[in-house]
Amino acid sequence: MAQTQDILTLDDIKLLVDTFYTRVRADKMLGPVFEERIEDRWPKHLDTMYRFWQTVLLEQYTYQGRPGAKHITLPVGVEHFERWLVLFFTTIDELFSGEKATEAKWRAEKMADMFVSKIAFYQKNNGRGIL
Repeated sequence: MAQTQDILTLDDIKLLVDTFYTRVRADKMLGPVFEERIEDRWPKHLDTMYRFWQTVLLEQYTYQGRPGAKHITLPVGVEHFERWLVLFFTTIDELFSGEKATEAKWRAEKMADMFVSKIAFYQKNNGRGIL
């Protein structure tokens, strides 16, 4: 059942990110990919995700980075991003509702599409990036 509260504060972002990544880490498909890449750097990764979503959804500009460069070499395909979206949407729907919750799902879908395209191009072109 969806909550009536929207994503409005940094605490809301932290709840979203922490809940989502707890699910990702426990997921049979996604967990191993994330554990291999992140290893023992989870606090740093979570902090980066807090800042990313704070920037994207709350327009509080605390994130500076290039997410594409970090994802392009992952050994993943479209099925991984489909699973990522299922977990993300489920987390949003269980915790939040409203304009920002809807925007978060829309943005996640657009990011997944972008990463799928960039990773496929990278894999098809022997490790050459788009740019």
